[in-house]
Amino acid sequence: MKDAVNGELSCRLEDNDDHLYKLLGQSSDLVRKRLQLGERTELAIFYIDGLIDTQLLHNSILYSLQEGRVSGLLEELVPDGKIEMLRKRVLMAGDLTVIHDYKNFVHDLLSGNVMLMVEGSASALRIGLPGWEDRSVSEPTSQSVVRGPMEGFTENLRTNTALIRRKIKDSQLWLETIQIGRVTQTSVSIMYLSHIANEELVQEVKRRLNSIDTDSILESGYIEEFIQDTAVTPFPTIYNSDRPDTIAAGILEGKVAILVDGTPFVLLAPTIFVSFFQSAEDYYQRADISTLLRCVRFLAFFVTLFAPAFYVAITTYHQEMIPTNLVISLAAQRETVPFPAFIEALLMEFTYEILREAGVRIPKNVGQAVSIVGTLVIGQAAVAAGFISSAMVIIVSITAISSFVIPEAGMAIAARIIRFVLIGLAGFMGLYGILCGVFLLVLHLVSLRSFGVPYMSPIGPFRAADLKDSIFRLPWPLLKTRPKENKTQNLQRMNTSKREEP
Repeated sequence: MKDAVNGELSCRLEDNDDHLYKLLGQSSDLVRKRLQLGERTELAIFYIDGLIDTQLLHNSILYSLQEGRVSGLLEELVPDGKIEMLRKRVLMAGDLTVIHDYKNFVHDLLSGNVMLMVEGSASALRIGLPGWEDRSVSEPTSQSVVRGPMEGFTENLRTNTALIRRKIKDSQLWLETIQIGRVTQTSVSIMYLSHIANEELVQEVKRRLNSIDTDSILESGYIEEFIQDTAVTPFPTIYNSDRPDTIAAGILEGKVAILVDGTPFVLLAPTIFVSFFQSAEDYYQRADISTLLRCVRFLAFFVTLFAPAFYVAITTYHQEMIPTNLVISLAAQRETVPFPAFIEALLMEFTYEILREAGVRIPKNVGQAVSIVGTLVIGQAAVAAGFISSAMVIIVSITAISSFVIPEAGMAIAARIIRFVLIGLAGFMGLYGILCGVFLLVLHLVSLRSFGVPYMSPIGPFRAADLKDSIFRLPWPLLKTRPKENKTQNLQRMNTSKREEP
């Protein structure tokens, strides 16, 4: 069957018809039409029902072929000449390409194109008439903002590239597309500014994409796992977003965007740790407001990581650190609780994770009711029954709310994973265990790379010039240069006529 797919087209329509029918397993959505133009011209049209704009096919292509002048133009030409005549003078579609082999024929057919063949010619004419149903451009759901554009990517690759080009109207914004996946043949595109992006970075992205050998690519998460520097880390080393303005901003900093057909999430490489705490809204608000919000996000990240572990440590091993009145209150609350603080924290955290996952899977019309029952009724009942202390409910609630402050979901998930490890260390060694966990965590973070860029830049290695847009943000007139860790060809963001060497 593989040799059959890789073969050349036949010059007989009947042979091509039978061969294609066998290749597609007699699929019922394959439409085949025969047309007779005059006495010496026989045509065949193939397309997949549901993947093309049938109204445009009938009103434009078939109508053009049925005009009386067409049969006269084609009557005296050889078969290959008829293909060229149709391409150059008869058909008015924007995408008209000649195909010679079954592999490209089948791929183009299944990609939403109409394939036209002429009896006697071993070539086919691809007519671009895609017309499947698409989700319209709507507000992004994963990274919402109060101020800023309210448009998000869709599952259509060409729509997504157009949304980026609307932001960056530069001739040097280059787009390259390849097909990945032996079975799915998914279109994957990279976009970058050729005069800004580092050439070595672009070539490395291409090399990693071309090295992917798998049957299927159904979402950008597949690509992310294949091309990341290391898989042994809970932290995301490639940024993803469904916001065109965020991806456009990354491209303007010299990064490479990776778009995958069929998903609204676009990848951005390389990335650093602080990028996951930056929101698109930071650049639409004043600098002082943006700096405050970023500090709140970092504080929420530390609360998400350490709050339950710190509570377990001080209530189990370090009661002397707690004020006397608070110790008495906590002791009174825990008097009827049958579990130690370590087990209590794990039970509450696991319960919260179950409720969170259930909230994602439950139908929306009952999700709110289940959330109320899970958080209020069950929590209150557990405290009243003496299974859980009130203080633990407060700690877990604050931790849960803090995790939603982190703008990027991948970093929030990483914090949730590490939180369980820190709770375990706190339960066995108290604050010394937490300190050991922090030490190992910092060592792990500084060892990470994203396409060769240090993950903790500009903090480690320290670059004072790049701190202007990291934990805090300076006003736009002071953001004159791009981050140095990307090693861009042009570091100047303002006064671009003056270039600096990286």
